[in-house]
Amino acid sequence: MRYVLPAALLVLSMQASAEIYKWTDAQGQVHFDQRPVSGASQVQVKPQVIENDEATRQRQERTDTFYKARRDEQAQAEQRAGKRQAEIDDYCGRLRYKLAKIRPGSTYYAVNEQGEREYLSDQQMDAARRQLGQQIAQDCD
Repeated sequence: MRYVLPAALLVLSMQASAEIYKWTDAQGQVHFDQRPVSGASQVQVKPQVIENDEATRQRQERTDTFYKARRDEQAQAEQRAGKRQAEIDDYCGRLRYKLAKIRPGSTYYAVNEQGEREYLSDQQMDAARRQLGQQIAQDCD
């Protein structure tokens, strides 16, 4: 984007310095071209400078302010979405880790409020695996 303006100015300056030739053909029709033809005369072309009035400049400033605010909002939304996705990835990683820890044939315990270990039965472990699998399927896939 920052190269567009210099490129446009370069093209305009090239066009401004281009030579234009004018000639009239046998039917009396006037022609203009960048290449000289026999009997053609060179025409001086001055570039037109357009200055905006105050209302146009203010309108342009309001438009620029609006678009800048919109870009800022989009950047903030993308940042929030990225942060939210990182939280989801962390949550899903913890769920998958817990599921991997509860392997069939192993012992698994939970710590109760008194700080004592309570070992889970095979049925409780199966239920915990099913519940974690459902959470992962619902929230992570």
